[in-house]
Amino acid sequence: MSKNSQPPLFATPSARPGRTGAGQPTPVEVHEAFDSTRLTQARHLAGMTKRRLADELGVTPAAVSQYEMGTNRPRPDLLPRLAEVLDVPLAFFLTRPPYVRLDSSAAHFRSLRNTRSYQRAKAIALTEQVWELAYALEKRVRLPSVDLPGFTGGEVHPGTELPTDPAAAAQALRAAWGLGTGPITHLVRRLEAHGIVVHTSQRDDDMRSVDAFSTPRLPRPVIVLTPNRTDDVYNHRFSAAHELGHLVVHGEATPGDITQEREADAFAAEFLTPRESILPELPARADLHRLSQLRSAWGVSVKSLVYRCRELGLLSDSSASRAYQRLHSLEGQPGFAAEPPAGYPGELPALLSQAFDLACDHGLTITELARELAWTVPRVRQMLGIEMQRPVLRLLAGQP
Repeated sequence: MSKNSQPPLFATPSARPGRTGAGQPTPVEVHEAFDSTRLTQARHLAGMTKRRLADELGVTPAAVSQYEMGTNRPRPDLLPRLAEVLDVPLAFFLTRPPYVRLDSSAAHFRSLRNTRSYQRAKAIALTEQVWELAYALEKRVRLPSVDLPGFTGGEVHPGTELPTDPAAAAQALRAAWGLGTGPITHLVRRLEAHGIVVHTSQRDDDMRSVDAFSTPRLPRPVIVLTPNRTDDVYNHRFSAAHELGHLVVHGEATPGDITQEREADAFAAEFLTPRESILPELPARADLHRLSQLRSAWGVSVKSLVYRCRELGLLSDSSASRAYQRLHSLEGQPGFAAEPPAGYPGELPALLSQAFDLACDHGLTITELARELAWTVPRVRQMLGIEMQRPVLRLLAGQP
């Protein structure tokens, strides 16, 4: 699997919007125009319960509920403390169009059974912010058009519908995107090049059981990948393909069905390792070292390849079980150790950070963007991924 990558291409930036006011609003002004949905979003992003927030403010949980329902507003003297506790500027609580509010029925979660309600709420709030950031940048930079058959969001024409069968849909999408039948390099960058916004969140204990999630219920489809459970590029790629499967096969379906998760896995397996191409390369027995070679070539984990062997009838259930046991004993050894996505730039999102860089060339500053979004500057840097150190890259043995 190659570590080099080509960034998505951007067209000439659109006309630059006017600056927002430089001053912060007063607590009285925020009180008069308080947006209850912003409080809910900020609380979810902070991973706080209503009771904990109430304790921090010195009010009752019922009062916080009233603030979020819009039946009452925080007193002006409470608002600076509210902003401090939730680590947002005071202006965050003002209505700022456009704003979309998602709920748990609007997103697919890969680790559905292990994801608790507060974790889903935090993930949803994060997705809302990813879209707000994309929207702010798209006012200045023309992002790639959404090229996803069947997608019906925003102003994009739905195009040709894909088959409902997951494997057939994966084959059809490969054909539509001109990917051929071999390994897919730079998977995340390819998703971005087709107009899908991909975001990799920071490691977060509040979402430690969340692998990935996605939603088609926005003007652009959004996929969020997390490093919480494993920091491995092969699992990272499978999670991205899994969420792509949700976008393609389950775009209008209500999330939450375990069958959908299995179908998204089937889509990902066929999308990354097409049956007709991978079958001749798979060993007829559980040869883990051969599968390790295929791991590097196809960009999928050895565990996934063992499952693929069983799925395609090359291994019995008992043989696959023994292979998994041997695989567990090989963890950490060369060819079986996890490889962080940071070493593979083509597997890390770059669309939004590159859009920001291009907008900066035309006068945008990070302070101005933060003011427009009513976020802190550190939050903008975090969402753009520009506070992270550049990855240390290395050459694989045998490469020129």
